[in-house]
Amino acid sequence: MSSSATVSSPKVSLAERAYEILRHRLIMLDIAPGDPINEAALSAELEVGRTPIREALKRLESDHLVVSYSRRGTFASNVDLKDLSTISEMREVLEPIAARKAALNLTSERRREFEATIADLRALKETDAPRALMERDLEVHRLIYSSVDNPHLMETLVRLDDLATRIWCLVIPRIPDLITHIREHIDLLEAILEGKESAVEAHAAEHVREFDKTLRAALR
Repeated sequence: MSSSATVSSPKVSLAERAYEILRHRLIMLDIAPGDPINEAALSAELEVGRTPIREALKRLESDHLVVSYSRRGTFASNVDLKDLSTISEMREVLEPIAARKAALNLTSERRREFEATIADLRALKETDAPRALMERDLEVHRLIYSSVDNPHLMETLVRLDDLATRIWCLVIPRIPDLITHIREHIDLLEAILEGKESAVEAHAAEHVREFDKTLRAALR
């Protein structure tokens, strides 16, 4: 599932809706690092009260996406490129676990979702905008995470992926072949469908290493 998706179901609270919208804007850098968060403006734009906005911001602060200062207000957190090493270190351990669990937990409905995602990845074009490619990258990871049947693992991976995506978005102009990185998911998703646990783990770990390598090259 893409983190850009907003759910209109009445079961979803206003605070949850505000959280999902703001989180996506923050990780895609639509709200730039260091920008102030205007509660009143967001309340008017999203047509919700100030309380849901504040509840959402508290969650986003625990996600390290915003930071609050007494008497100054709330701001989008800065993107610290030094965090890349620690984020990649954790993801290289956890992403293979998630991919393996996804392979073990496949249902008929989830299998169709993986097949549709593979088809979408194959249909990507060199002319696709970087923003669209990054949205697709998020969707792939969210699909895998939502298949692990472990809410604690899913929550941790989503948080790490959000932070990694912010770094990714920051250096996109310096990455000459973004589409190749996005298409690398195809082998991983096919291995999940085939239930090849060792191959799944290897693909997931390699994907994280290539992500780290690509970013470091772009930052030189």
